[in-house]
Amino acid sequence: MAEIMYPYKKYNYKVLIDQKEEAGFSEVSDPDITSDPVEYREGNMAGKPPVKQPGILMYSNVTLKRGTTESQGFVDWMKEIQNGKAPRKTVVITLMDDEMQEVASWQLEKAWPTKYSAPDFNATSNEVAIESLELVCEGITRTK
Repeated sequence: MAEIMYPYKKYNYKVLIDQKEEAGFSEVSDPDITSDPVEYREGNMAGKPPVKQPGILMYSNVTLKRGTTESQGFVDWMKEIQNGKAPRKTVVITLMDDEMQEVASWQLEKAWPTKYSAPDFNATSNEVAIESLELVCEGITRTK
């Protein structure tokens, strides 16, 4: 009889930015890769459907969310963009099992921030103040 393989849970993970664990993150949006099909048909292909070929690969933006602390890492990275620089960094998102062993990793290549969001404020709320950073990247690779 085949062994049952249970899928991993998504709540144990870590994020490294240029090989440093800058902070813990409460949420990381899913990195995805898409390729829109390109359809091609020649005039002498009467009655035949167009041939489909893979188009340009596109990588989604990834949003990192964390509780606001004294750390100004997000803001500092965004300030560099404001100053006309676009320092690209390698971001690695690693999923861990219940024993905190690494089981899967995704690497965002040449990532840089496109949007920083400060927390919203509400005097009647009982929630943690969350800030977010949206990253653009030039490649997503599953490395493990």
